[in-house]
Amino acid sequence: MTTATRTASDATHDTATGLSLPHRTPAQVLTAARRIVVKVGSSLVTNEGRGLDESAIGQWARQLGVLARSGREVVMVSSGAIAEGMKRLGWPSRPKELHELQAAAAVGQMGLAQMWETKLRQQGLGSAQVLLTHADLADRERYLNARSTLLTLLAHGVVPVINENDTVVNDEIKFGDNDTLGALVANLIEADLLVILTDQRGLYTADPRKQPDAAFVHVARAGDPALESMAGGAGSRVGTGGMITKILAAKRAAGSGASTVIAWGREPDVLPRLVAGEAIGTCLVADNTKQQARKQWMADHLQLRGAVTVDAGAVAKLLHEGKSLLPIGMTAVDGDFQRGDVIAVRAPDGREIARGLANYAAAEARLLCRRPSAEIERLLGYAAEPEMIHRDNLVVTAR
Repeated sequence: MTTATRTASDATHDTATGLSLPHRTPAQVLTAARRIVVKVGSSLVTNEGRGLDESAIGQWARQLGVLARSGREVVMVSSGAIAEGMKRLGWPSRPKELHELQAAAAVGQMGLAQMWETKLRQQGLGSAQVLLTHADLADRERYLNARSTLLTLLAHGVVPVINENDTVVNDEIKFGDNDTLGALVANLIEADLLVILTDQRGLYTADPRKQPDAAFVHVARAGDPALESMAGGAGSRVGTGGMITKILAAKRAAGSGASTVIAWGREPDVLPRLVAGEAIGTCLVADNTKQQARKQWMADHLQLRGAVTVDAGAVAKLLHEGKSLLPIGMTAVDGDFQRGDVIAVRAPDGREIARGLANYAAAEARLLCRRPSAEIERLLGYAAEPEMIHRDNLVVTAR
């Protein structure tokens, strides 16, 4: 049981670990999670490099099915392509040359995708393979395209199975580990929770193999600087990550409001038990909810790329009904913004009432003013979204 003391600043600290405790409890975070990213490491997926662990993958697929049937949206970030490729190619140790790693990934990815597809289909779940590189998430257009694809898959009840596109990456664009990829995916789709399943029980204040008196970290605030000093190096000969990558991933995920759980992947029914609020592993709680984090990020933008002016009807829908901004409500466009930029939304009198992420560039938006969404494809030759700004990407700034 965690013991906390309250300081003069009204912050709580765990007396066993010295870490700051979050204002929300793990149970509150876990039971409220509706969009969840699960990351499973290479050592678990491939049974320490001996080949794909069909039984374990089947168990995780079954648990994903339980979550999906409870109304939750789930994404799986699965390592294991390189390790499986090494096994198929008969390589006893992980190669160092990039072209050999890419070759192993190309071979192993075939079996990895097939295994997940088979096990998820047995649970009545559709699946989709998505391979990403850092460049996909660094480029605005590709970021938005990846986001739209993943959200569309989730809306159709499909489980995306994501891995790094190891066959084309180089040292400049490589994520380096799928803990980071899991955090970036959590940011991308604005997940509530990132679950990192590993071959360790969770985080300790020191390496328990070297310091038997090391305290187990049950809960802490994601981003607490003291966490990084507690994490060691890579813990597996098969994978590339370690506890430090998981701590940094939790910090990154918290930027968009996602909390993180680090837990032993072979814990029975770990995923259903987590979402039921059971304390398993280490829970690193984000300071803000995803809505708070995203809206704060947009509200803090000091340099807006442009603005759209809307009519009185659109003002009422945005301010009082929580609706998205549709092109038909726009009357004018200012600036030279691109798709994905943060722009202002102005009332007829010129005052800013909201801001959000534009689904169309300024030149396209000018063509869409006062037009119904059904005409977008005819006017532009394509239709990215029916809204100019979706309500999930819009924050009201009017006082």
